[in-house]
Amino acid sequence: MLRRYWDPFAELRRLEKEIDRLFSEFTSLERFEERPIGFAPAIDLYETPENLVLKAELPGFKPEDVDISVTEDQVILQGETKEEEEVKGENVYRRERRYGRIYRRIDLPKPVIPDKTEAVYKNGILTLTLPKAKPEKVEGIKIKIREEK
Repeated sequence: MLRRYWDPFAELRRLEKEIDRLFSEFTSLERFEERPIGFAPAIDLYETPENLVLKAELPGFKPEDVDISVTEDQVILQGETKEEEEVKGENVYRRERRYGRIYRRIDLPKPVIPDKTEAVYKNGILTLTLPKAKPEKVEGIKIKIREEK
């Protein structure tokens, strides 16, 4: 029978590696450079035969408060909403509504035509209709094989 002994230092080394990994992920500069501070709105992204449709929850926003940038392969939503009124005093029981900046970069699964994108805002939902780009058909080219001697 083979005896195994418990090595407490092996467990400590494993824990140390895991803590180092978590701290390196948390303090990674790439993560902070990727987007400005703000909260990200919830989205739905789906495909129809001719379009990609993106719906984003933006309650409390006015259309002029939101900037939309579209490229062939991504959409960037950003904007800012301000608090309507500031409640002063000690009788505030809850503050759950969000105010401030939003930022969301969405990578698209298929290329789109950016300049034909349509945006509609209704009841706090922004709907973007992004026409899919037609794939370019490249016909095969016959290549002659040269024999070397």
